[in-house]
Amino acid sequence: MQVIVTEKDYEYMNRALELAALALGRTSPNPVVGAVVVRNGEIVGEGYHHQAGTPHAEVHALRAAGSLAQGATIYVTLEPCSHHGRTPPCANTLIEAGIKRVVVATLDPNPIVAGKGLAILKEAGIATTLGVLQEQAVHLNQFFFKYIKTGRPYVTVKSAMTLDGKIATASGDSRWVSGEESRQLVHRMRNTYDAIMVGIGTVLKDDPLLNTRLDDEHGRDPVRVIIDSRLELPMESQIMRTSQQQQTLLFCCSQVETDRISRLEQAGIKVIQLPTTEETLPLAEVLDELGRREICSVLVEGGAEINASLLENDLVDKIHLFIAPKIVGGRTSPSPVGGLGVELMKNAIPVRSLKTDFYGQDILLTGYLNDGW
Repeated sequence: MQVIVTEKDYEYMNRALELAALALGRTSPNPVVGAVVVRNGEIVGEGYHHQAGTPHAEVHALRAAGSLAQGATIYVTLEPCSHHGRTPPCANTLIEAGIKRVVVATLDPNPIVAGKGLAILKEAGIATTLGVLQEQAVHLNQFFFKYIKTGRPYVTVKSAMTLDGKIATASGDSRWVSGEESRQLVHRMRNTYDAIMVGIGTVLKDDPLLNTRLDDEHGRDPVRVIIDSRLELPMESQIMRTSQQQQTLLFCCSQVETDRISRLEQAGIKVIQLPTTEETLPLAEVLDELGRREICSVLVEGGAEINASLLENDLVDKIHLFIAPKIVGGRTSPSPVGGLGVELMKNAIPVRSLKTDFYGQDILLTGYLNDGW
C-alpha cells in the first residue's frame, strides 16, 4: 500500500535535518545524521550522530523515546545502516524497537549499505518512505557523498578580493580584504571542515595560525595541510609554535634534507614525501593521501597559485568568494587565481548554482564546479 507523504512528514524530516547539522565537522569519516521519533502526531524522541564510533542518530532517538517507540514512526536523514561497523546495524535496532514506519530522506551511497537497510526493514513488514527532502539531505552530506564515491575529500576554495579583483596590494599587504563579519564566517566554516590547506607562500607571507577562533566554546581546529615542496616552513612560524596543539600535515617532494624532516617531526609536524622532484606537487596525490587518512573535507585558503593548480586539475568542488567594496589597483597586485589561465573565453571554467549572500558590506558568492555528489 502506497503511503501518502504529508506536510507533517516534511516538517518532521526538516527537524531531523536540523539535528544532523549540529554535528557538521564532527563525524568524519561518517555522515551527519538526524532522527526524530513521532507517535500520535507528537515528537517523542530526537537524536543525532555525534562522532564516529559512537551511537548513531536512530539509537539516540529511540533511547529518548523509550517505550513510546513501539508503533511509532521514525524520520531519518540517511538510510539506516545494515552492517556491523564501529556500531551495530541500525536497521535491526529499529525492528527490535517496534517501529512501524521509517521515513528516509536519501539512500546511503556507501555500497556496503546502498538500499540494504531499507530492504531489511521492508522484509520485516515495516512501512518505508524514501525521498522526503532528499535534495536537502544530500546537500547536507555533500562531504560524505564525495568521499564515499571517490575516496578523496570534498574541496572548497575560499578567497576574498576587492571590487577590482585583487587579493592583496602590489606590496603584498592583504590584511584585511574582507570585513569582520566575513572573517567570523570563515572561522565558522573552518569549524565544519576536517582540514584547511595552504601553500608555503601563504605561510611565508602571512604567518597564519589556521585555527578556529569562535566566541563560544564549541569550536574545534581542523587539521592543517601545508604544501611545501622544499621544506621552507620557518621554525619560528606560528604553525611550528603550535604544532603540538593542532595536527599539521606537511607535503613535500622526495628530494629534501632528512635532518630537516627529523626536526619538523620532532616538533610535532607530520611530513609526507611524495615521489616527485618537481617544485609543484601533484595535488591529486595530496588529496588521495588525505582520503586515506579519512579526511573527508578540505577548505583551501591559499593564494593564487594553489587555487590555479586545483582548478586546472579539476579538483575543486565548491568556491566561496568574498567581494569587498574596495579598489586597490596595481598592475602587479595578485588576483584569486594565478597560473597560465585559459587562452580562449569559451574554455573558461563554469561555476554552477551560484548563490549570493551579504556579510556586513561584503558580498559572498558561493558556487559549485563539481556538484554531482
